[in-house]
Amino acid sequence: MIRIAIIDDNQTLRESLEKLFAHTESMRCVASLGSLQNVVHEMRKARPDIIIMDIGLPDISGIEGVRTVKNNFESIQIMMLTVFENDDKIFEAIREGADGYLLKKTPPNEIIEAILELYNGGSPMSPSVARKVIQYFQSEAPKKDNFQLTSREKEILFSLVDGLSYKKIADKYFLSVHTVRKHISSIYEKLHVHSKSQAVAKILHDQKGKQGA
Repeated sequence: MIRIAIIDDNQTLRESLEKLFAHTESMRCVASLGSLQNVVHEMRKARPDIIIMDIGLPDISGIEGVRTVKNNFESIQIMMLTVFENDDKIFEAIREGADGYLLKKTPPNEIIEAILELYNGGSPMSPSVARKVIQYFQSEAPKKDNFQLTSREKEILFSLVDGLSYKKIADKYFLSVHTVRKHISSIYEKLHVHSKSQAVAKILHDQKGKQGA
């Protein structure tokens, strides 16, 4: 049973998602919150496997929410479900640790599929988000070999843009679904590259400070 928490200030959407999960055999909604107030306490009590989180939340943004949850619960997966399609919001959420990114216009059956993919090790993203990722790596990513996409990762991203499921992508390229998931997870890791660089820089700075003390 996949335990799901919903964090969104749109009550109608929350209720729709609750009904969707209630009618899905393998899923159960264990928390439904309108904001990130007391999120650590609430998640410790609910113990979800996955959080479905909006970005545009009152008082505390979903971006900050991702950071807070990941700092306190490494095992909880977070899927953004939002109206935001601009590059900054997408990449900021991913770099803070979001494991998937869907738009609110995603049909209910595809939300269910995405949750299953996330639970099984994938990193689901809407086709338009996949397109943004392609554009990012083509024009903005650092020009270093280890930051760029492999030819297979590019093929898989373009297939996501075309709206293909993991299963259809696997069939298209004669791969296992598990291998497709690994490629998409690799893409997410490359999108996290700046935050990892910042972490390394902080460690080096701290070490330098200790040496000078």
